[in-house]
Amino acid sequence: MENSFSHKIDAEYAQGNDILLLGIGNYLMGDEGVGVHFVNSLQSEETPAGVTVLDGGTGGFLLVPYLESHPTAILVDATRDSKPVGSISLLRPKFSDDFPVALSGHNFGLKDMVDILSLFGRMPDIYLFTVSIDEMKPMDMTLSPQVEAAIPEIKKRVWALIAEIRKNERAMAL
Repeated sequence: MENSFSHKIDAEYAQGNDILLLGIGNYLMGDEGVGVHFVNSLQSEETPAGVTVLDGGTGGFLLVPYLESHPTAILVDATRDSKPVGSISLLRPKFSDDFPVALSGHNFGLKDMVDILSLFGRMPDIYLFTVSIDEMKPMDMTLSPQVEAAIPEIKKRVWALIAEIRKNERAMAL
């Protein structure tokens, strides 16, 4: 079914890039803020070409223009999934029900945002790296040692994923 309205990718949000690397979480809730800590750890690093790096915080609906303006989105977020603290998983959610159980208000907005993007046919290809946590600590801006130790591994996995995406793009162009 075709949408009855036209949609143009917004260059302001895409910044000429085709991959969005989005860290999500509440920086003031301890381990729940791992996605934000992750993207902030990239500030002094060179990122691959064509990648927009964004601290999404608890942005919810404010993140819609960024997601719909990039064909591919890589998200990093915390989850409570009964795995050992600091465990990293890669999910490929297609629908809001595919996302992990909500931790705080930002996940409610994320699930709703995904429903909206799907409804209007603007859903990017999403890769979601989750980091297992066991508790949220209000008004704590530090990560537990296990979650802090996961950040370099997430970085390696994200860079490898971006390289794989680029490799697949080159292969499809042939």
